[in-house]
Amino acid sequence: MTTRSKSRPGRLRLATWALLGTVALLAPGCRQDMHDQPRLEPLEASTFFADGMASRPPVEGAIARGQLREDVALFEGKDANGNLLTVLPLEADRPLLERGQQRYDIFCSPCHGRLGDGQGMVAQRGYKVPPSFHTDPLKSQPVGYYYDVMTNGFGVMSSYASQISVEDRWAIAAYIRALQLSQGVEASALTAADRQALTNPGAATTAPADDHSGGH
Repeated sequence: MTTRSKSRPGRLRLATWALLGTVALLAPGCRQDMHDQPRLEPLEASTFFADGMASRPPVEGAIARGQLREDVALFEGKDANGNLLTVLPLEADRPLLERGQQRYDIFCSPCHGRLGDGQGMVAQRGYKVPPSFHTDPLKSQPVGYYYDVMTNGFGVMSSYASQISVEDRWAIAAYIRALQLSQGVEASALTAADRQALTNPGAATTAPADDHSGGH
């Protein structure tokens, strides 16, 4: 005696019931709660806290990650007694000066000019002309003064603390000092190679290597 195979309509009914059962099992996991989670958004009202605000103030004395500014000299430009630094808190090497020149040309030269003489394009177009960095009063300022001005602003110049990083502000300060030192240098203070480079720039690369000894 053989068993007859199930008819096609029977198989369809069985598959339909199986599908409906699977949907019934999965449906509870597809609720809208997965999108609208039971949590409070920033600045949302709340009845849980006495002040009615969901956002909580930071714990007193809390410091954000990366904002622990223990190095007062680096971040404030002052020594332990609150005096402006007279020495850079970073090594004044060639990469620092090149970085300072790049940042200076971007942020400072529009007003102060590429040479630091106050003849930038913005000043030439009618904005208040800033003082030249090459005046005696500014040349006598400590290097921390320039960092402080960039950080806090001065006169019509606003603070650049939000636009220029701490290290870049020091790099610019170092480059300003280099600009000041570059003006009014006596020819006798230059090496033979440097003098030749000024009078004949194309010959600078052919100067003997020992011409630079002790010159920098």
